[in-house]
Amino acid sequence: MDIQTLTSTIKDIAIPGKGILAADESNGTIAKRFDTIHVEPTEENRRAYRDLLFSAPHLNNYISGVILFEETLYQHTVNGTPFPTLLSQNGIVPGIKVDQGLVSLKNSPDEKITQGLDDLAKRLAEYKKAGARFAKWRAVYQISDRLPSQSAVDANADVLARYAAICQEVGIVPIVEPEVLMDGNHSIDRCFSVTKSVQLAVFKALAEHNVKLELMILKPNMVISGTHANPQAPIEEVAKKTIELFRETVPATIPTINFLSGGQSDELATAHLNAMNKIGHLPWNLSFSYGRALQAPALRVWQGKMENVKLAQEALLKRAKLNGFASEGKYKNNME
Repeated sequence: MDIQTLTSTIKDIAIPGKGILAADESNGTIAKRFDTIHVEPTEENRRAYRDLLFSAPHLNNYISGVILFEETLYQHTVNGTPFPTLLSQNGIVPGIKVDQGLVSLKNSPDEKITQGLDDLAKRLAEYKKAGARFAKWRAVYQISDRLPSQSAVDANADVLARYAAICQEVGIVPIVEPEVLMDGNHSIDRCFSVTKSVQLAVFKALAEHNVKLELMILKPNMVISGTHANPQAPIEEVAKKTIELFRETVPATIPTINFLSGGQSDELATAHLNAMNKIGHLPWNLSFSYGRALQAPALRVWQGKMENVKLAQEALLKRAKLNGFASEGKYKNNME
């Protein structure tokens, strides 16, 4: 294990006031996003869109790392510069999504387990050669009256920990992403109890697999009401309950917690993060690793047209800047 390399990567990512741009959407997911703006999901359009994001001027003022999809790792700017090189030159750490999607869990077809461990070490070596310095693996947990089952919680925790151990062994910082989905009409208290059981299982598995907590990044969901819950928990309650939960379950040795947005609106994801950081006296850096909540305004402005690139980049930079403020508790509504 190359502790020096791992430490250096953590230091370059966990910078106060900066967060991670998740641009690792699969081709299927990006096709759905492009569909909303009537853009063909061709390889060139995907490349052009990622080029727009990564070449936004001064993106590194607010973004310290970018998660890439495998295709994107090997793509270039219009001038022929590989995307990982472009990011590195601008002081942004390139990373890579390494899980290979979800399959149904045996004996519990309504639940999912993440696949991709079989050839992970081999793939990581190739990704590292291409410039990736960190990786990401996502597990998902659905909330219903009877879900998630303990077997799904334990199985996903074990896979997340195995992935993290393999990453650290080859000198790549793992982002561990256990996502309790927002889908449903459950209360914030139900989300709290499920997220607590998930986090406890994850940290138990990480300990069993000797993962060094100070050399990984946690990307969790916030403790939040289900999408269709009525009423929705207010911003301050989300912040209070999320911090309460993480103080109970996340060791202080974790250097940075970079929240996923998980389907929240752009503004709400920013407001929740800000409210958490205003609580203060936290043992970890508390930031963001947002995908759609950072990209949505840029996508709406771009519309697949070259002449809109500059305006789309400005929309991305504004959202990144606001989340940068939120990661230090300095965001205000009137900045929108």
